[in-house]
Amino acid sequence: MKNYYAVIFTSQRTVSDSQGYYLMSEKMAELAKKQPGFIDIVSSRDSNGFGITISYWESLEAIQKWKENMQHQTAQHKGKETWYSSYHVRICKVEREYSF
Repeated sequence: MKNYYAVIFTSQRTVSDSQGYYLMSEKMAELAKKQPGFIDIVSSRDSNGFGITISYWESLEAIQKWKENMQHQTAQHKGKETWYSSYHVRICKVEREYSF
């Protein structure tokens, strides 16, 4: 497989889910899967609200288009406003992979 990119999104959730966080999270994962250049997505959250989502993309251009998606921008705004007390995004080039 040629080189590709990983977007690593780590976040600390606020206490309440009364604003539909999990529903939006599922919707965004399904929407991302339909974007050109999408490869895969994995996500996990612990009982203290710390989470990590890693999405994999064919190119930096595909990542930028996903960032600019209007529905994704709405979710990003809601996240900053309501769902996250903090988050961090890292974009990495994957040069090699292997598995067992």
